[in-house]
Amino acid sequence: MDATRTTRQLEENIDVFQKHKIQDIKKIFGEFLTVEMSFHAKALEVYTTAYQNIQSVDEDEDLEVFRSLLHPPEYQSRIEIVRANSKTSLDGTSSTLGTLGNFQQSRTPSTQKRREEEEDDEDDDEEEDDLEDVTDDEDE
Repeated sequence: MDATRTTRQLEENIDVFQKHKIQDIKKIFGEFLTVEMSFHAKALEVYTTAYQNIQSVDEDEDLEVFRSLLHPPEYQSRIEIVRANSKTSLDGTSSTLGTLGNFQQSRTPSTQKRREEEEDDEDDDEEEDDLEDVTDDEDE
């Protein structure tokens, strides 16, 4: 009798365990499938929108826009403007170069004077270093 009662209790425990196991598996797979269906539903929405956008493209209008960007209507006049400006700028280049040369020549004396001052400062620094060395030698 004890063995039969113990066996029945074990069977009940096994049944309860199996029932919880099935409920847990059902819950886990249900959540997994819900997430996957949501993902695929969202993907289907995105694909549907993309398909509709592709179908709404007007090929003729798109081709016209492309052609207008490829060959702007003012293309010839732009070339003429550039050519006209390049001729006038080439004529003025010699006078500009002459002015630039004069400017550089006028700057040269001040640049030379600045270089001489820098050299004097370097010489003064060297003399101070020499004096410090002599003073250090005397202290020892």
